[in-house]
Amino acid sequence: QVHLVESGGGLVQAGGSLRLSCAASTSLFSFNLMGWYRQAPGKQRELVATITNSGTTNYAEPVKGRFTISRDNAKTTVYLQMNSLKPEDTAVYYCNARQKFTLTDYWGQGTQVTVSS
Repeated sequence: QVHLVESGGGLVQAGGSLRLSCAASTSLFSFNLMGWYRQAPGKQRELVATITNSGTTNYAEPVKGRFTISRDNAKTTVYLQMNSLKPEDTAVYYCNARQKFTLTDYWGQGTQVTVSS
């Protein structure tokens, strides 16, 4: 059974920074793709950023230039560095991992990020 545990959320003022962590219970190479999604109140869950096993990254337009996704394979952890935060970044942030071969999606429990103006 795969477990993903997020941490690092909190309350921050606009312009501030936070770093989210997603610790996986197994090797990151078990997955084709890992990523971060977010869901604001009353809105659908949306993609924030993804990273492949080779380190190729992809970002949603609203976060390009402000957020950075990275991974530490030895620690089986994926990070999301969020800079220049805006009130519209307020959401619950979820870690996602897509398993190889089965293409099963695994999700963490989510971590709340609140950006005050």
